[in-house]
Amino acid sequence: RHIPIKNQIIIPQTTSESREYIPFGFLNNKIVVQQSAQVIYDAEPYVLGFLSSKIHLIWVKAVGGKHESRIRYSPSLCYNTFPFPEITATQKQELEKHAYRILDEREKHTEKTLAQLYDSENMPKGLREAHHQLDIAVEQCYRSKPFESDEDRLEYLFKLYEQMISEENTKGTLFEMEPKVKKKAKKK
Repeated sequence: RHIPIKNQIIIPQTTSESREYIPFGFLNNKIVVQQSAQVIYDAEPYVLGFLSSKIHLIWVKAVGGKHESRIRYSPSLCYNTFPFPEITATQKQELEKHAYRILDEREKHTEKTLAQLYDSENMPKGLREAHHQLDIAVEQCYRSKPFESDEDRLEYLFKLYEQMISEENTKGTLFEMEPKVKKKAKKK
């Protein structure tokens, strides 16, 4: 059993393919999440920012599964393989700020379900703008030049993924260690 100490990010197992964002949730440690959802325990709030971004949705659509036509989120395929760049403490704070703004915007519409809030045609303007600002902040963690298209984003992510796998494959191997120079035996 896993029990959160501080918080948890709830991950829907399936979500509509027509959504512009996956509606992840940020819960305290008092809530018990049932089997029908997945959870990241005790994640820092900036992680919610990464997951709630458009670039992450593009990754999920490319590598995740499907349930009929809906997106099926698999932590091993989507979360564990997502190329998170190394970021500064300032960038973490910025992403945290944007993640909390998204949660605040959702709170302004408590009469609506997440399905209603994330309906691409009826998404509240404030929530859409909060996600847009988060997208800008997340993409600046990857590079300063804006991406031109979703294809450009995905191509960039796959290059990072290839690099990540290459680095992972050399960890703990002879390729990671510096070669030692062998001394030649003296002839007698």
